[in-house]
Formats: sequence, structure tokens, C-alpha cells
Amino acid sequence: MALAAASKVVLGSLAFAIFWVLAVFPAVPFLPIGRTAGSLLGAMLMVIFKVLSPDEAYGAIDLPILGLLFGTMLVTIFLEKANMFKYLGKLLAWKSRGPKDLLCRICLISAISSAFFTNDTSCIVLTEFVLKIARQHNLPPYPFLLALASSANIGSSATPIGNPQNLVIAIQGKISFGKFLMGILPAMLVGVVVNIVFLIAMYWKALSSCPKDEEDPISEDVVEEEIVSHQFSPARMSHFASLNSQECNGSLELGNTVQNSSQVHVMTDQSTQSVSEVQMVRSGTKDSTSTPNSNPSKETNDTKEETNPSKNVAIAVDKPTGEHVMPSSEGKDYMNIKWKRVLWKSCVYAITLVMLIAMLIGLNMAWTAIAAAITLVVLDFKDAGPNLDKVSYSLLIFFCGMFITIEGFKKTEIPSAMWDAMEPYSRIDHASGTAILAVVILVLSNLASNVPTVLLLGARVAASAAAISKGNEEKAWLILAWVSTIAGNFSLLGSAANLIVCEQARRAPNLGYTLTFWTHLKFGLPSTLIVTAIGLTLIK
Repeated sequence: MALAAASKVVLGSLAFAIFWVLAVFPAVPFLPIGRTAGSLLGAMLMVIFKVLSPDEAYGAIDLPILGLLFGTMLVTIFLEKANMFKYLGKLLAWKSRGPKDLLCRICLISAISSAFFTNDTSCIVLTEFVLKIARQHNLPPYPFLLALASSANIGSSATPIGNPQNLVIAIQGKISFGKFLMGILPAMLVGVVVNIVFLIAMYWKALSSCPKDEEDPISEDVVEEEIVSHQFSPARMSHFASLNSQECNGSLELGNTVQNSSQVHVMTDQSTQSVSEVQMVRSGTKDSTSTPNSNPSKETNDTKEETNPSKNVAIAVDKPTGEHVMPSSEGKDYMNIKWKRVLWKSCVYAITLVMLIAMLIGLNMAWTAIAAAITLVVLDFKDAGPNLDKVSYSLLIFFCGMFITIEGFKKTEIPSAMWDAMEPYSRIDHASGTAILAVVILVLSNLASNVPTVLLLGARVAASAAAISKGNEEKAWLILAWVSTIAGNFSLLGSAANLIVCEQARRAPNLGYTLTFWTHLKFGLPSTLIVTAIGLTLIK
């Protein structure tokens, strides 16, 4: 196919190159404006250079994808408020026995949660707990961190809502949630098992060197104490662009994704005091006379009131005995609030389940997600502002700019010319063609990131497959989804989920651990090739 006019080719390629550099290296010294601004700059240049008209630029924005992203992010925010992620953390230590059992458990929980809550969210939620369990039991952290990141990527391949590139594929390929799930689920399940076996085989010595092996069960008590002291937020980092190693070593800004939100408000029976003047009285653990920062002049009575941190119910505390004495009326209020909380959480889980079922039976995924999100907003019966503020609007804006930039680059006809050269060797009707196509996708996903790769290749790969046989078109889309997602395990820079694990582990208070590029590559390279190859034979 002939290229477009020379001016359009040169200017369109320049705009795309600027977008690519800022997407892959968002903190470059000469223009450290970040990914979101970089995508908008690329889109603006496509219009200024007249590669696209303004109307074509607006038309390139895929509203169903943006709607689905917005809806799933808002639903995830309410699941966080309903303690879904706290329960996921508890599962890591529940009746767990030894390092190998823990590693298997991390892989399974990470994969399943990533399929429904995105891989980035799962990594943000679980990284610090995985690191704490490893440190508490004198285990090397790197096998468990690798298990978390790699399994999150594998698990996210199974559903359209597992990661952004799958959203693009499901909507552009008109593949229903159920067909997508059934097409990739066998490959995902086998891939997780293969990944577990590979991790255990590769790190058998490290997992067996600790004296507390299978004979010593991993205690739930300390882990649960850490879990209840944290509140999680959904992933707010871009899901798709790789970062350079310098960012991983310190310049990556993830934000406060795991926050300590357990705030205790204490009242005395005399008057309301500032928090700095309040003495915390803990049942059965401290005598009031030995509490630091006490103020004797204010402690003239034998009782104080301690407010329940989650229910705001005053509970009298007898100082000499340290026992809680709850008045009957306040006890009823406490129980009412407790049951209201249980009912609200049940509604959140039920609505989320209904959303997934509706997607499975073929309803429009974008409107289903938005309807579930708005239903949760109404049931919350509060100002929705704080919840809406948690939505990653920068991610949505990034997608808008990326859609326009990729559409402009397509207008240069460079992607079409490149595909015309590769197409005869990349047909999926025979094994060698499928293998070559997989290698092309894997390489491009690590160089240009997976979502741009899907946007550039998706339609052409599907059209090529449809020319062979109509039934092959859907298979081509699923192959693209599988390979572009598993490609994220190739190196530490292959996916945002890997970098989230790296950065969360490095910044963990008193537990910091640096997962190096080479440590990941030694595992990621062979694991990616093996899992990808096995999965390709199972894609339906």
C-alpha cells in the first residue's frame, strides 16, 4: 500500500514520536510533562499539522471504552469502601502453611482478583502485605513479588475488564464478555499453573532455605492487624506505558495508594478536647497512670469515654479495670449502625455481581458498568464528590489523546505498509504464522506498550484473519489480547503492574526491598515465552 503525502508522513510520524517518547519515558529531562499531557500534545500536533481534521480527531475518541473505564473504576472505589480488598489481604494468611503454599496462594488470589478488578489495582492492594509476610518469616521477598506481578498480568488476560487493552479489543472486535472469557479462560488457568510451577522450580532453594518451612503455619494475627490499619484506593496509575529504570529507582509517583485511615476520636466526660490533649485508653493493655503525654490536671474522674473508631459510638471505659461498659441505649445504636453497614456492603457486592452477570449474558458492557456505578452512588446516599474525586480522570484523558494520536499515525499509512510486509508470514491458519505474529506483538508491546500496539495492529490482524475464514476473526482478536497482556511479564518495564510492585515494595516503611531489572528479567523472559506458547495452543 502506498504511503500518504510526504508532508503528512513526516509530520504525522513526528507527532507520534513525541507521543511515544513521553508515554514510555514520561520524565524525560527536556520535556518532563508526563504521559497525560504527552498524549494531548501528540493529539494537538496531529490536528495542527493537518494530519487529522478537528472532526476526525473528535471522531477518533472511542466513547464506549471511556464509559467502561469510568464505570469499572467507580465500582472498584465502592468495593474498596466495602472492604473487599481487606478480605483479599486476609486470604493470604488464612490457614497458610509455609512458603510454597503462600506463593501458590499469592498467584491464585492475584490472578482471580486481576480478572475482575484490573491487574494494577490488585498489585497496589497486595504488594505491601506480601512483603510484610515475607519479612516476618525471614523469607526472601523476590519470589513472592514476582509471583504477584506475573500472576496479575496473566489473570487480567481473561476478561475485557482485566486491563485496558482488553477493553479496546472487546469493544472494537465486538466480542461479548462471555465469549471473551470462554475464549481465553483455559489459557489463563493453564498459564497461572505453569507460572506457579516455574516459580517454585526456579526458586525452590530460596523457598526451602528458611527453617520455618511447611511445618510452621503462617500466622494470621499479625497480617490481620496490618490489614485493618490500611485503606486501599483503586489504581490511579496509567495501565499501559512502560517506565524507564530511573523512575523505578525513585522518580515514579504512584500517589498515596495505600493509606492509613484508621482515625480514632476520643472524648472525655468533661469537655471536648483537641486530639493532642486526648489520652488513649486501651482495654487491658495499659494502665492509665503510665500512658505517655498524660495530663494529671484533667484526669479528675474515674472514667473516660472512648469512641469506637468505625462506628462513632461512645463506650465508657473503667480506668482501674480497663473493661468496656456500654450503656444499653448506645449498645442498640451500635448494633443498628453495624447492621446498616453489613446491609450496605452486601448491596455493593450484590450489585457488582449483577453487573458481571449482565456482561456475561451480553448486555452492553459500557452502559452496564455505568449503571452499576450510578446505582452504588445512589445507594451510598451521600455526596458523591469524594468518591468521584478518586476516579483517575488523567487516565481517561490519556486515552482520549492516545486515540487521536494513533488515528493520525494510521493516516500516514505507515502501519498499513508495515503490516502488508509482515502479513504473508503472520497468518493464523498455521502454527508458524501464529508464532511469528506472537513474536511481533510481544516485541511491539514491550517497545511501544500494549494499548498502542493493539490500536495499531488490531483491525489489520482481524481483517487478515477474516480473509482466511470468518471464524478466525474472533480468534485473532483473542490472540492479540493474550500475547499483548502476557508480554507485560517479559521485563520489569513491560507493564505498569510490574512497576507498581517494584515501587510499592521499595517504599514500604521499614520493609523496603528493591526488585531489580535483572532479577525480573531472569524470571520474566523464559516465563513469558513458555506461558505465551502454551496459551496460544488453547485459545479458542
